[in-house]
Amino acid sequence: MTKLYLPQRLSRRGFIQTAATAAAAAGSSLLLPAAAFAAAPVAGDQSGLPGVAPVGAGAGRPLVFGHRGASALRPEHTLAAYAKAIADGADYVEPDLVSTKDGVLVARHEAFLSETTDVGSRKEFAGRKVRKTIDGETHDGWFVDDFTLAELKTLRAVERIPQYRPGSAQYNGMFQVVTFEEMIDFVAAEAAARGRIIGIVPELKHSTYFASVGLPLEDRFLSILAAHDYTRRNPVEIQSFEVANLKYLRGKLGRRANLRLMQLVIGENVRPMDVAAAGGTLTFAQMCTPGGLRDIAQYADVVAPPTRSIIPLNKDGTLAAPSSLVEDAHKAGLRVEPWTFRPENQFLAADFRNGALTARNEAGAIAEMKRYIATGIDGFFTDDPALGRAALG
Repeated sequence: MTKLYLPQRLSRRGFIQTAATAAAAAGSSLLLPAAAFAAAPVAGDQSGLPGVAPVGAGAGRPLVFGHRGASALRPEHTLAAYAKAIADGADYVEPDLVSTKDGVLVARHEAFLSETTDVGSRKEFAGRKVRKTIDGETHDGWFVDDFTLAELKTLRAVERIPQYRPGSAQYNGMFQVVTFEEMIDFVAAEAAARGRIIGIVPELKHSTYFASVGLPLEDRFLSILAAHDYTRRNPVEIQSFEVANLKYLRGKLGRRANLRLMQLVIGENVRPMDVAAAGGTLTFAQMCTPGGLRDIAQYADVVAPPTRSIIPLNKDGTLAAPSSLVEDAHKAGLRVEPWTFRPENQFLAADFRNGALTARNEAGAIAEMKRYIATGIDGFFTDDPALGRAALG
């Protein structure tokens, strides 16, 4: 995963088409069939840029994943958030992927739009407000699969937690929701301009739900990967909290030098949604045992637990002793890339706080990340990639 491939002509599809054209093109022949991805050759470095640095800070050093971009500093999943993450040294940037009503993959944390867009203030969409339960969570509001891409493009992104991130909230209303293809084009352009590899770490969100409403994500996702030279040849790590979709993708993609599959987990006795839907009994807690990790290694390359599964908290909120999870996962042949480090006191272990819970605490965030890096993790998600880079030294 160390070669940079720059296509002869970067696609402008995501930047110049109107929303209406984008919606009409959702099922167009611009997208290759998913089967084409497996047949695509892996090219060497064709960038014409001698000495282009490989992804990552150096051999054996953890990767920095820009969680939804630089979401501590800009509204998440916007081109502004991705631009800031890349400028601040992220090795990878993350688009969580959901589907519009007309089948277009867009970057939003979840199907629920009310917290991250201004849809609640749009009178023209007042009638779209509904109650839905998705992946066990019930919300009253607006949902991505009730909007076409053309409609979604009229909305503007807002900061999800403005009480903690007033600086980011200053950008409310400035940026559109972006499609996965627009995001790929943007990352490819940034890689070309900066002469360094920038990986993409997409997460397929709510796969079981979207399949249940006739909008399955996986084949559309595969088609997009196949349609872009950048994603065919440069680093992509594909994440999911579900299991069946990762196994399906492994079967379609095989094992390629530029691809990793990442099994997201939590350390609780909760079943993945696809397992629950199928009547299975496997829980995330079981998946985090040595035997469960060996099972994950049969279809995935990475296990991604929450940070507190690696170093849990004491009753007083301070960091306890590390668990055996990193060692167990490495023994199973898996990389360990936990989520998510955030720079506000509210989200830090008590050892590292220095004031009001809503306050930004850069020194504490860096110190906490260093404790986790010392456990031997292979990468980590952070809302502030500049601080992640500082923690690596």
